[in-house]
Amino acid sequence: MTQPDVIVLAAGFGRRMLPLTETTPKPLLEAGRRPLIDHVISNCMAEGCNRFAINAHYHADQIAAHVEKLQRRFPLAEFQLSEEPGAPLDTGGGAKKALSLLDSDPVLIANADAFWPTGDDKPLQRMQHQFAGDADIVLLCAHPGRATGFRRSHDFCLAPDKKITNDRGMPVIYAGVALIGRALFADTPEGPFSLLDLFYKALEEGRLHGVLLDAPWLHAGDPEALAEIDAMLRDRRK
Repeated sequence: MTQPDVIVLAAGFGRRMLPLTETTPKPLLEAGRRPLIDHVISNCMAEGCNRFAINAHYHADQIAAHVEKLQRRFPLAEFQLSEEPGAPLDTGGGAKKALSLLDSDPVLIANADAFWPTGDDKPLQRMQHQFAGDADIVLLCAHPGRATGFRRSHDFCLAPDKKITNDRGMPVIYAGVALIGRALFADTPEGPFSLLDLFYKALEEGRLHGVLLDAPWLHAGDPEALAEIDAMLRDRRK
C-alpha cells in the first residue's frame, strides 16, 4: 500500500505554552531530548511516509531552518516548507495551501504537538484501510485513559462500526492526525478556516470515521504537560 504524503501543522503561536514560546516556536520545544515535531515525523516515517510539507508562520525562520536540517538528516525523504507570510491561515487554510506541495490523495494532516512513542503502534495503515471514499474523513483517536496533557474528558465517541458520533460508543480524543481526501478542500475558503469545519460537516453527514490508537498518547498542550511528557520519555530511555 502506497503511503500518503503528510502535512505537519507547525504555524501556530503556541500561546498556551508561554513563556516557553516567546522565543521558540512550539513545534521546536523539546521532549525526550527531541523537538516535538521530530516525534511526529518519526511516527509517520516508521510507517513508510517520506514526503512532508510543514507550514510555518510564527517564528517561521526557525521552522524553515529545521526543515532544512530534517532534509539533510533524511536525504531519501522530501521536506518542503509552506510559509504563511501574511495573516495565519488556521489549520484548514494552512493545510489547503500546503496541498500544492504534495501529490497523494488522500493526505495525512498531523498536528506538530501530539504523538505516541515511536514503535508502540502503527495506526496510520489502519487509517488507510478505514478510508472508503473521497468524501470520508478518518481521524486517529486516543482513549482518555491513555492520554497525557489533555484537559477535557473527550471530544467524540467512537462506535463499534468505526463511525465517530457525538454520543454513541466509546468516548475518545481526537489524537491530532486526520486522513482527508483532496476533494473536501474544493469548496473551502481561500483564507483562514479551521479543519474542525470539515470534521463537523462530515460528522453531521455520517462520513467521519475513527481508528483507535493502541499506545500512550502525548499532547504537549501546556508547560506542565510538556514537562510530564519529557520525564516519561526520558524514563523510557533508561
